Amino acid sequence: MRRALLAFAAAPLLLGQAAPVEPPVYNAADKIIADAPAAHWLAIDPDDIMVMETAAGQMVIQLAPAFAPAHVAAIKTLVRTGQFDDGRISRVQDNYVVQWAARPDPAKPRAAPLPAEYERPLQGLNFTPSPYADTYAEAGFIAGWQAARDAKAGPNGGSVWLAHCYGTVGVGRDNPPDTGDGAELYTVIGHGPRHLDRNIANVGRVLAGIEPHAALPRGTEDLGFYKDEASRVKIRRVRLASQIPGFPRWQMMDTASASFAAVNTARANRIGFFVRPAGAADLCTLKVPVRPIP
Repeated sequence: MRRALLAFAAAPLLLGQAAPVEPPVYNAADKIIADAPAAHWLAIDPDDIMVMETAAGQMVIQLAPAFAPAHVAAIKTLVRTGQFDDGRISRVQDNYVVQWAARPDPAKPRAAPLPAEYERPLQGLNFTPSPYADTYAEAGFIAGWQAARDAKAGPNGGSVWLAHCYGTVGVGRDNPPDTGDGAELYTVIGHGPRHLDRNIANVGRVLAGIEPHAALPRGTEDLGFYKDEASRVKIRRVRLASQIPGFPRWQMMDTASASFAAVNTARANRIGFFVRPAGAADLCTLKVPVRPIP
């Protein structure tokens, strides 16, 4: 589209013809993010960032202990004891997930099956509703996270949960709800499978490095699993950012801030490009801006 605009602008003008006026070349949401004051950003604890080095590249993951504390604690133990090192990416399913697992080691501790941390009480959290309707629940944001709530589910404001959006990280499990132990994780690489909300423990999201992993060859077996060991992608090493000297600090935008509200409005109504402004946006479209601290 931009190349076409440039070609039109370069065409010779007829006598007396006004020069065409191009729309802004920037995305309005990007400019709002770039101009957001420091007070509209929240620091991410380095102890809540997992850095995974694979044969495909580096993936930086933010963990969410406020939503799944037992799972996050178990994952951190697996990381600190090196159990994800030499693990494997075992599944890549098109328009769905990339899934990986720790390397089994009988000599190292593993968590017992964990509780089904699929939702939690809203009490103690600040829920900022999305300005747009949601198919599944009341959509919104909590302290930098895309979330949803059911105000009818219990006292004190009901329950809340992290939404399954692109880049969300969840915990693999068997059919019984309490069979996940944090050793098998996945990230969403397709359209947000929101039907999984409240059925799986969501433990975080990818901050950076999802692209080369989303581009991995798709598995040829059922559900996108790789057929054999030669096809699986090696995990070289996984550490918490707090274990890596000099690792960049990260921030997420405060979802209760005026800047984030303006970003959402800009994403729903792209000035200079949309012919018919949508006036709405899906929760998974309203991604929370994240960045290394500038």
